[in-house]
Amino acid sequence: MQGKTVVITGATSGIGDVAAIRLAEQGARIVFTARDKARADDTMAALEKANPNAGHALHMADLSRLSEMKRVAAELAREPQIDVLVNNAGALFNKRLETDDGLEMTFALNHMAYFVVTNLLLGKLKPGARIVTVASNAHRGARLDFDDLQSRRSYTGFPVYSRSKLCNILFNRELARHLSGSGVTANALHPGFVATRFGNDSGGLIRTVLKVAKPIGAISPEEGAKTITYLASSPDVAAISGEYFYECKIATPTAEARNDADAKRLWEMSQQIAGLG
Repeated sequence: MQGKTVVITGATSGIGDVAAIRLAEQGARIVFTARDKARADDTMAALEKANPNAGHALHMADLSRLSEMKRVAAELAREPQIDVLVNNAGALFNKRLETDDGLEMTFALNHMAYFVVTNLLLGKLKPGARIVTVASNAHRGARLDFDDLQSRRSYTGFPVYSRSKLCNILFNRELARHLSGSGVTANALHPGFVATRFGNDSGGLIRTVLKVAKPIGAISPEEGAKTITYLASSPDVAAISGEYFYECKIATPTAEARNDADAKRLWEMSQQIAGLG
């Protein structure tokens, strides 16, 4: 990764933070987005220790807002080169929240931020570049209702989160199709059930369940970050695109996540929502 620039969204805690540091240790320059300045400063300090002279860069942004997605993407597009883009920012919300754009918060942050930032950076990605999208096996059992992508009819935190992770895999599938023949690859992954800050701010029953479950069955952030760093750096996957990985191996997502018609429809609806032609 010597001399390469890696852009990571959501790199201030958990697997994103670990992946950023491990890639920096391999020689990469890390450019990351953050919403919390204090945690961002901690991440920057760790990056500068891991790779002192790389000139790592921070961009503050609230990736739940379309205007912020577009603003930070425009800032990132000023980079001379982007070798790897890691879409990682995301959260789970126990109660339905709506953004200023009228979007349900989970859909906005977990899906639209991936879609908008990636699309606005495609012009910076040259042959050999990689896009890595953090999804989850939480997509299993999820189905999309294209007439209610904003979950207005009913809302339960984890099922809505699961649908957002299904969106991630469908997005990656259609993205790989768009990139076919370009020399740029796109792959999604399940990091595992990881003991991170994830879900800590969700409130309600979800927070309680996660608090109990993490000490029992969760893997460490170090373990959870391995597939991210693998897809970002390993020569073994340089020519692989459009796949879904778990534990650094190709895995099979659900039939719903392999539905090309749904992938295309989600892409087109996301374009309309974002105002991207």
